[in-house]
Amino acid sequence: MTQAMTKAPLTLYLAAPRGFCAGVDRAIKIVEMALEKWGAPVYVRHEIVHNKFVVDGLRDKGAVFVEELEECPLDRPVIFSAHGVPKAVPAEAARREMVYVDATCPLVSKVHIEAARHHENGLQMIMIGHEGHPETIGTMGQLPEGEVLLVETVADVAEVEVRDPDKLAFVTQTTLSVDDTVDIVAALRARFPAIVGPHKEDICYATTNRQEAVKAIAPDCDALLVVGAPNSSNSKRLVEVARKAGCSYAQLVQRAEDIDWRALEGIRAVGVTAGASAPEVLIDEVVAAFGDRFEMTVEKVETAQENVEFKVPRVLRVPA
Repeated sequence: MTQAMTKAPLTLYLAAPRGFCAGVDRAIKIVEMALEKWGAPVYVRHEIVHNKFVVDGLRDKGAVFVEELEECPLDRPVIFSAHGVPKAVPAEAARREMVYVDATCPLVSKVHIEAARHHENGLQMIMIGHEGHPETIGTMGQLPEGEVLLVETVADVAEVEVRDPDKLAFVTQTTLSVDDTVDIVAALRARFPAIVGPHKEDICYATTNRQEAVKAIAPDCDALLVVGAPNSSNSKRLVEVARKAGCSYAQLVQRAEDIDWRALEGIRAVGVTAGASAPEVLIDEVVAAFGDRFEMTVEKVETAQENVEFKVPRVLRVPA
């Protein structure tokens, strides 16, 4: 009779806050309520949030995901993703007399409003963000061509060519690393002393809170897994934050099936967190996978409490 192998002991540090933020929660709710109100199909321009599991689930309920407005029929509702869209998109939807619902996160909308206000005051904008990310495209698309200049790194600050160094303001993508942004902002202020910044940093509360929770657990972990999508900016930042905070093996996984168990041989402590668009069910799946392989003790490490809630647009709260 073969003897059952004893499982190795493991401490699993579960970061909190983790996973869904209020903006993501609201965006998903908007798609679900639109399907209830208007029936399927409802069209969604771009992934509503960056998570394959969430997108596939909504697709199963009748959401159709497209890249551009041109792909949407005129007689069906269209929803704009949580990352925000250039001003030209709702303008075109209105011109076509389409029913549309904007699921842009209110914290991203706040950045759009800031940018418009600075533009009205005659200031050229510098945006700290990642080129090609939907949020960056949406924010830069709030103003005419050339009015928003993008910088991604401290090195970019030295190269950027502005119209008038005394008439500048900056905004940031909401999902960046707080620490990296500090250095870029410092470089901007050093080169352009008159530059106007936001009253409060644009990086959203959820991004900041998830990064702080990772910093709290990373030094105690042999490995740290971030549940999130490869195209999720805030999830990728969590991996970077974990490595900088002292956990050399930090990886992004979409599902439990993506875990590289060979790389985790011999570990005694693992951290688990999730990006703002990853549902709790995927985190539970990862935790359960560790429970199957190790004699596991779970320790929840909570660095902040979140009770933010954003209302859905009024059009979804009134009967059809």
